Amino acid sequence: MRSPRDFFKPLCVGAPDPVTEIPFPPSRMIHFFDASNEKMVAKLPDTIAKADIVLGNLEDAVPVDRKEAAREGLVKVGKTVDLGETQLWTRVNALDSPWVLDDLTTLVSEIGDKLSVIMVPKVEGPWDIHYVDRLLAQLESRAGLKKPLLVHAILETAQGVAHVEEIAAASPRMQGMSFGPADLAASRRMKTTRVGGGHPGYVSISDPELDAEGKIVEGQTRATAQQDPWHYSIARMVDACTMNGILPFYGPFGDIKDVAACEAQFRAAFLLGCVGAWSLHPVQIDIAKKVFSPDPDEVKFAKKVIEAIPDGRGVHMIDGKMQDDATWKQCKVMVDLAEQLAQKDPELAEAYGFEPAAA
Repeated sequence: MRSPRDFFKPLCVGAPDPVTEIPFPPSRMIHFFDASNEKMVAKLPDTIAKADIVLGNLEDAVPVDRKEAAREGLVKVGKTVDLGETQLWTRVNALDSPWVLDDLTTLVSEIGDKLSVIMVPKVEGPWDIHYVDRLLAQLESRAGLKKPLLVHAILETAQGVAHVEEIAAASPRMQGMSFGPADLAASRRMKTTRVGGGHPGYVSISDPELDAEGKIVEGQTRATAQQDPWHYSIARMVDACTMNGILPFYGPFGDIKDVAACEAQFRAAFLLGCVGAWSLHPVQIDIAKKVFSPDPDEVKFAKKVIEAIPDGRGVHMIDGKMQDDATWKQCKVMVDLAEQLAQKDPELAEAYGFEPAAA
């Protein structure tokens, strides 16, 4: 175990200093694209205008014969596409694959100054993060980067869930985690082929009606309620991230056509503490934007609190609600995020009562 004194020292001579606080720009959706798909790349400028994060995917969903093309395409995107304020991430191949070493060496060397975060799939313990941590430091030093790349782990195996707290604390590079329900279901031998969401067989059932002799009445209809099989794991991930000052995200929702269920799953994750979710199709960008943007009425009230208590001190009653230092901080976080989103989205700027960004 490394000494706490060394935790924020570079792991390679000449590598940039690790960050001491994880930045939190607008991060409502991580929109995946395949850089080997020319049609998808051609649509990137429109996507960038809508999405907070675009992610060049190199792992699952990219066939073996297109792995190199996807990597080369992402390098081209990083060098030629105007990203504006939108973050560029990548998901590299799994650490046990034959492609990941070339993914990391190529991307850091070629576009390390354009990438914000490297997403690592199927992280099973802190040892995976330690490997990536040291390698990135070596590559950053060789490339002469001035800012360290951050690491985002995907929680998608039973072993990863068992070590989630250690993973979250493994490195100052840790930016956050995403929840991967499909691979986790396979790892656990869960009996579902769905990517996220509930399952009609995973239900609770009301007690039966009994007759005068205390026997169950035959033929009765008993109320059922579909349950969330992911609640425990997502909540545990949120706790692990929050206690370490990093950001939790929900991952993919596979049924693109079922927008109502997608919104319900995103909202459940949002209420549990996730800051954003993956989008696999443009329609999910709008769903994530709706779910993970602060409510306009809450933003207006938060602004009212900050205006009434500029220094955040003391106890005050505002609209019949007690406000003090703790609630002032909550209001400040919400207003700061709303201001960031308003700079990107004129509709939200109007809804929040901010002046839209100058064209």
